[in-house]
Amino acid sequence: MTSPRHTRFEAVRLRLEAFDPGTGWRLWLYELLLFGFKQGWACLFGGLLLALLLGTHLFYPDSAPLHRYDFLTLAAIAIQAGMLAFRLETWREARVILIFHVVGTVMELFKTQAGSWTYPEASVLHIGAVPLFSGFMYAAVGSYIARVWRIFDFRFTHYPPQWATWLLAAAIYINFFTHHFTLDIRWGLFAVTALIYWRTRVHFRNWRAHRWMPLLVGFGLVALFIWFAENIATFANAWHYPGQEAEWQMVSIAKYGSWYLLMLISFVLVTLVQPVRAPD
Repeated sequence: MTSPRHTRFEAVRLRLEAFDPGTGWRLWLYELLLFGFKQGWACLFGGLLLALLLGTHLFYPDSAPLHRYDFLTLAAIAIQAGMLAFRLETWREARVILIFHVVGTVMELFKTQAGSWTYPEASVLHIGAVPLFSGFMYAAVGSYIARVWRIFDFRFTHYPPQWATWLLAAAIYINFFTHHFTLDIRWGLFAVTALIYWRTRVHFRNWRAHRWMPLLVGFGLVALFIWFAENIATFANAWHYPGQEAEWQMVSIAKYGSWYLLMLISFVLVTLVQPVRAPD
């Protein structure tokens, strides 16, 4: 029986990590497959949500009594409940995901009013111009970071003082609002991010030993995949940026920078439930 301290995935992971593939190319292939399995499991919530966006765009009937956006909201709630019921996610992770939902929804309310993007379809379950499923898209980012942190047993060297990371995250969040009225300081925020995280390494355990990469590179890779996912979501008519109303086009690469900064906020929020530990 799976220990109550572990999610079901952890029981599977422990069995996989107990396997010895040998050496040479077999070891490299095994580690690559194990890395892909773990990453796929970490982004389970986001992957299911993205599949729902695309699937309902292609196949959801126009005559359905339930609006597509409302179906997406109920489906996202069901996914979250199922992950908790089957212990695929911990309650600590669920709490930080709720914070992401609130933080994201507040931003959505402001940004839609400012015309940064629009939701073209009707819904009943909404606040203002924002359908409630939108908060789950931010929650998916938080879910991924919280889960990948646990699954890969993140450790850090030269991690900056946490008060500095909180001040930076707060400045980034505030700038998402204030740049509509005053000076946009995002380039300064990029510079401060590089300054305080320049020496920081994230150590992650894929199989039995920890490997490392610069944390700034990790931020960039995650933001890049979020930008890819955003292109799929806008293609699926989840929302529209200006210029996408008549015909879909790729999301501007400038949004990559926005996601880089937003992802940093997400990372700092996850430190509420995941300790920042040094390597053993």
